[in-house]
Amino acid sequence: MTIVNISPNEYEEFRRFLQDACGILLGDNKHYLVTSRLNRLIREFGIDSFGELMRQLKSARNNQLKERIIDAMTTNETLWFRDRYPFEILKSTILPELSASRPKQLRIWSAACSSGQEPYSISITLQEYATGRPGSLPPLTQITATDISATMLRDANSGHYDRMSLARGISEERLARFFIPRGEKWEIRPEIKSRVAFRELNLLQSYAALGKFDIVFCRNVLIYFSSDLKRDILARLAQSLNPRGWLFLGGSESPTSYSEAFELVRTKEGVVYRLKEVTGR
Repeated sequence: MTIVNISPNEYEEFRRFLQDACGILLGDNKHYLVTSRLNRLIREFGIDSFGELMRQLKSARNNQLKERIIDAMTTNETLWFRDRYPFEILKSTILPELSASRPKQLRIWSAACSSGQEPYSISITLQEYATGRPGSLPPLTQITATDISATMLRDANSGHYDRMSLARGISEERLARFFIPRGEKWEIRPEIKSRVAFRELNLLQSYAALGKFDIVFCRNVLIYFSSDLKRDILARLAQSLNPRGWLFLGGSESPTSYSEAFELVRTKEGVVYRLKEVTGR
């Protein structure tokens, strides 16, 4: 098997391409990762050199190749109820407060949703909260789930998962309650799936068409962007939230150095961020 080596100059060229395409900033230590993942695609598409790969990418004629490159280089590692505490905060703190105000609708955004585990985990949490609390959820409750990868979105929208992926965070009790066996896979139940709408979105694009949200999950995403892009994304996330809306970030992420729009809220389960009140001039 022939390995196409990527020179330092070619690596820099690919880094610029990836940052322009989806904002991801590869570190200096990712040369081996890029070589490994791109070689698989070079063989699959019958391309004989890295230079030819870049020419095809820049020609914009091979959209399938570009999609596969982005799929290969974006991290799609995910699991059900990842880190657990955001879903506990949602159930114990946020939903009771929102329910008390009797809103007509509840809108949640799961950004960079990958293969769907996060938005479906959110929907399961809503279902568990509503059980035994008739009328606690607004009549219109929606979860918008977005990702840059069309491949991931197709998998997520199908709502089918194998036993190995379900073992990463789904208990036997939840498996029995919220999934239906379909041959060698399990399908998410309609009452969970119906709340979730998937759509393709690059976080560098405008969010205006998505509308306003009460809660945004944008977890373990900012770590891949430059400081300038973090500031831009957080500013636009703030604009996407309703007054006093909630923002969940990854455990190693914080808006503190990049945005003054959010305040930190500590709960017994963990930390969440909230859009600050707009004070009068």
